[in-house]
Amino acid sequence: MTTTSQKPLDSGFGARSTADDVLRGIDLTGRLALVTGGYSGIGLETTRSLAAAGATVLVPARRRATAEEALAGVDGVEIDALDLADLDSVAAFAGRFLASGRTIDILIASAGIMACPETRVGPGWEAQFATNHLGHFALVNRLWPALADGGARVVTVSSAGHHRSPIRWDDPHFTRGYDKWEAYGQAKTANVLFAVRLDALGRDAGVRAFSLHPGGILTPLQRHLDVREMVDAGWIDADGTPLNPTFKSTQEGAATQVWAATSPRLEGLGGLYCEDCDIASLAGADPRDEAAGRGGVQPYAIDRDEAARLWTLSAGLTGVDAFAPVTGAER
Repeated sequence: MTTTSQKPLDSGFGARSTADDVLRGIDLTGRLALVTGGYSGIGLETTRSLAAAGATVLVPARRRATAEEALAGVDGVEIDALDLADLDSVAAFAGRFLASGRTIDILIASAGIMACPETRVGPGWEAQFATNHLGHFALVNRLWPALADGGARVVTVSSAGHHRSPIRWDDPHFTRGYDKWEAYGQAKTANVLFAVRLDALGRDAGVRAFSLHPGGILTPLQRHLDVREMVDAGWIDADGTPLNPTFKSTQEGAATQVWAATSPRLEGLGGLYCEDCDIASLAGADPRDEAAGRGGVQPYAIDRDEAARLWTLSAGLTGVDAFAPVTGAER
């Protein structure tokens, strides 16, 4: 097993830092950022903060009218249609963007679903793996020319939920019994492995990739959970009042992905998993992590061989691979 070097930087930020905090003093004027899920929850706060720092922010949206309402009054934002669970929609969006001739400086893959009832999309794919991972895999590969030209930083929003499951190589689509939390865990592990492999493939073109755990935040991501489940987990009381003192606000929850996308401290680095606005430790490596409510990253999620294997699987499923050798017939 060969893993990335997960060593915190002592960034000066922490669990209670906000997206605006980490952007203070950073000017993104003239930069283009693409934020999937950029109209809800921590994605919405990410869009607002990047735009306030001067970036033009492109928000692809499955629910375009909802996005337009949420982002009304935010200057510097563009909205286009995209459904990550539909590869034809991904291809159409990427085609429109590439036709514009613009480059991408920042791509934040923030959209996702969590612990949903068993749902099949495309050719029968499990919806969490398909939406959270495969849709973003296809999007990044189709947008590769714009990312490479921009020397982009790509950030995938994973979760401490990756501790729930490695990749289930024998049955990634849960055809032999579905568990919503295990499926979520696998999808979040896939987000980390994707960043590891993209960074290895893209660094010669100046593209670096990171993944992260944003923290516990109450957002529409919990839409598929009933109140009793969240009460039993100690997240809220029966009236919906938050109970867990480690939970973050949406501005705090957006901070780590904004930090990973913009921090000068990460220049020359990549393929790393971040947490609380810093590079995370390996799970269990630092006893201070548990006391601070940090889980670190599991070795299986940053294993380079596992990352390469997932890339091959994903390319085969989606039919898209920006790094595949070009044959004579394709020239």
